Order: sequence, then structure tokens, then C-alpha cells
Amino acid sequence: MALKVTVVGVGMVGEQIVSILRERDFPMEWPPRICATRARSETLAGEGFKVEETGEEAFDGAEVVFFAGKEGGKGASVQWGEKAVKAGAICVDNGGDFRMDPTVPLVVPEVNLDAVTPDKSFIASPNCSTIQMVLVLNAIHQVTRIRRVVVSTYQSVSGWGVQAEQELLNQIPHALKSLDDIPFDPMVFASPIAFNLFPHIDKFTEDGYTKEEMKMVWETQKIMGDDTIKISPTTVRVAVMVGHGESINIETERKLTAAEAREILSNAPGVVVIDEPNTNSPRPDPLERTYPVPLDVRKPEYRDMVLVGRIREDPTIGNGLNLWCVADNLRKGAALNVVQIAEGLIERGRLNP
Repeated sequence: MALKVTVVGVGMVGEQIVSILRERDFPMEWPPRICATRARSETLAGEGFKVEETGEEAFDGAEVVFFAGKEGGKGASVQWGEKAVKAGAICVDNGGDFRMDPTVPLVVPEVNLDAVTPDKSFIASPNCSTIQMVLVLNAIHQVTRIRRVVVSTYQSVSGWGVQAEQELLNQIPHALKSLDDIPFDPMVFASPIAFNLFPHIDKFTEDGYTKEEMKMVWETQKIMGDDTIKISPTTVRVAVMVGHGESINIETERKLTAAEAREILSNAPGVVVIDEPNTNSPRPDPLERTYPVPLDVRKPEYRDMVLVGRIREDPTIGNGLNLWCVADNLRKGAALNVVQIAEGLIERGRLNP
């Protein structure tokens, strides 16, 4: 029998969840039940849906509940998560409210699906920037323990939400005429984003970091089960619509050559290495290599993967590596990850379609 699914939230991630459930032939009754703060009709992934106002009845008979929300969003899973579990559903939450709750597993399925023990019915999905980094780090960590990570992110506006995408689009015509006095909404970003970037994602903490940066520290340590890994993050918002990039410096216990790291990552689940001599380049550089960019996540063969390139040894420390990775923050960074968690539970017999 097909699973009964409820999706709570119809924003950018909610729409992606619906699309991915259809794309991957998730074994469910179609259509899913769609809920939000108010009842209305919505077109999601090209299909019309009747959206219900979220209430306790939304979880009647549901076997899987996906809480979509938006990055940094609060409310839905806090208000309804416990009720959904009591109604008999397994809940997968894309929001950030329960990620660091010690009783809630925080899961990237390629890394730590074992964290979902039989007594756990509420599962958290990590922050988008954490997910792509952890897939890379874990593959290396399995070969030689990681001691320290220095990461700088280059995060697209869609990580904030629909308003941020519109903010960028609205600013571009003005910026094409003049880069002075570009109008912006300070409740979205603290500066204009068109033709710009700034190291400010989420609220600041007392020690000068931002919450987005600290998510990358705490979530990575929790997922990898090692709070001794030192992580120094800087998160940057850039004028890109979709697709986060990350520059990652890694110090390991045992030295890995760049060639060894390429081999490890080439065999890592969910990872594609794009790092080889660029024989098709029109530029007169015989040493030029290929590398991934955010526009690559638009390609069907890459949209669900973490793309890695610029793999090279760091000569300033004994056991250091530098690399670059890119992923679709709305898919693998959010919607796909929650669907993959449910798929993993089906494979393990926890969910029975």
C-alpha cells in the first residue's frame, strides 16, 4: 500500500519537496496533503493543489510528514511536530528549531542514517551549507580523521527565500545604471545584493560570528559524531540565484595527496568530482583544470549532487588540503535531503509502503 504523505509549507522548499516526490516516484498516494498557515489554491511544480490550513486533522492517517518552512523559519514543526508524531507519523523537519536538540537525530542519509534508531520518529535535516560540506568531509574522515576545517561559503540568495530572490532581481536594473544608492529592503539584507556580496548571514552572536556560521560548527560535529573537530567558518551572501559554493581547507591526522583525495571523493556517495585538465579550454594555459560553478547545478546530471573541484595540497601545513564544492541549496541542501531520509527509512523497513 502506498504511503500517505503530508507536506507542511508551500514556499521554495515545499515546492521542491513536492517536485522531488514526483520525480523520484516516492511510493505514496498522490497527491500529498499540502498544508500551510491558510487555505488556498497553489501551483507547485507545475501542478495545482488545494492547500489546507494546518490543523490536527492534517496528520490523520499520515505516515510521513515533511515540514518544509524556509531557511531560518520557525513555527510549523514547533507547533505541530509532536502532534504529528502522536498521530503515528514519522516527521522529517527542514527547519532549524530542533537540529541541536540532543534527543533529535540530525541526518544526512549518506553519512549518518544510523542515528535514526527505532525509538525516533522526529528527524531533523541540517542547514544547507552544512549538508554539502559534511558529504565532503565525511568521505575524508573515514580514511583519516579530520582535525580542523576552515571554510568560507558563497551562498545564493535563494537560501534566504523568495523575497531575497526578488530583491536581487529588482535591484539589477538600477545597478546597471548606477551602483550608487541601490534601493534595498533592510529587513531582507543589510546591504544591496546586486553586483555585491557581504559576510553576513543570519543574526550575529556575542563573539562576532553569525548564527549561520555557528550552525556549520555545531551541526557538523553532531552529524559526524566528533565534537573535537575544530571548524572556523565565514559565511558570505553572494549575488547568485541558486547554488552555494564553499572553499574548504582541511587538516587531517595523516597526509593525503591531492590525487588520493580525488580518488576518495570520486567514490563518495552523493559527490561528483570535476577536477581534471581542461583540454577544451580556448585559453593558452596548459595547466588549466575544470571545476564546478553554481550554474552547473541546473544540469540534470548534477542537480542532486555535491560537486567538488580545485582539490590541492596546502603547503603551509603538514597534512592540509584545499578544495571547492558547489551544491543546489534548495535540493540537496533542503528538499532532496528530507526525501532521501524517508527513502532510507523505507530501505531499512522503518516505513512500509
